[in-house]
Amino acid sequence: MSLTELRQAFAGQTVLVTGHTGFKGSWLTLWLLKLGAQVVGYSLPQPPTSPSFFEVAALSGRMLADERGDLADLVGLVALIERTRPTILFHLAAQPIVGHGYQYPKETFETNAGGTVNVLEAIRLTDWVKTAVFITTDKVYENQEWTWGYRENDRLGGSDPYSASKVMAELAINAYRHSFFQGKTAVATARAGNVIGGGDFADYRLVPDVMRALMNGRSVPLRRPDSVRPWQHVLEPLHGYLLLAGRLQSNAALSNAWNFGPQEKQGITARAIVEELIDLWGSGSWVHTDPEFQGKETDLLQLSWHKAANQLGWQPLYAWQEALAEIVTWFKAYQNQADMYQVGLNHIETYELRITN
Repeated sequence: MSLTELRQAFAGQTVLVTGHTGFKGSWLTLWLLKLGAQVVGYSLPQPPTSPSFFEVAALSGRMLADERGDLADLVGLVALIERTRPTILFHLAAQPIVGHGYQYPKETFETNAGGTVNVLEAIRLTDWVKTAVFITTDKVYENQEWTWGYRENDRLGGSDPYSASKVMAELAINAYRHSFFQGKTAVATARAGNVIGGGDFADYRLVPDVMRALMNGRSVPLRRPDSVRPWQHVLEPLHGYLLLAGRLQSNAALSNAWNFGPQEKQGITARAIVEELIDLWGSGSWVHTDPEFQGKETDLLQLSWHKAANQLGWQPLYAWQEALAEIVTWFKAYQNQADMYQVGLNHIETYELRITN
């Protein structure tokens, strides 16, 4: 799908984004606005981090509706859909941190599994949403420490609360898809790796930890230097989500699971990420620290995105070094108190130049 077709798929459409104040949700909201969509957001009363990209880019006033509420409120979700009448839905609202899952397991299951069920139920009880993309995670796969990427039909399984809660969400989505949505709503799930980018201020994430340390002149804390992850710039999977939603509008047969991974098939170590960010920033150092939460983290995790390439025409456009350069550019602009709404648009426009028109 070309950039022109992407604009045609979303221009004038009312799109509901749950978790719109989060890191990925904010970038998705900005991109949808740029494509001409009328965006309705639904998130908790406060953004998940302070500062947040949503607030520093001043996105609230540019949306059709900036609604605040809880995924546990099914009545509120149904009322929102009936009032705003979205035809497309992106579900991103979640508890997204593995470490928080160990600290708050019940909350993690309630939000990620129970919240997803409520969104599905709200779609079932209304007649407006025709296309829905539910964002899960690469961690839904049963970890085999394989040296090759997981494919969409590989076995699911989670050994920690976060991963298990996302597997439960996937199972619920599949059940609703086959039980209630045939001929009504095209529903797909999207699984991405470790998504990084400007505007991420979350705890327990490598790149935000690095950027906070560099901006404050401190040594970067690094827990697991040799861990390999499928690092990818935030605009890469978002492009995939948009392509998927655009194609689903005319092809319900695509209602299944999709991986969106990075260019690098072997993955990149946390050490390499940190050292490249320090070089790009121009100063800094790192120090090996003890893990800050209990539980095992995956040492090796990679995704196969051949299905998305073959059936959607999607492919990652940034090498990992380019992704990190974009991140440093964003944080330097933030540190210099630039217009972060325009900075975000500039990043999207730079990415769009690589999409075939």
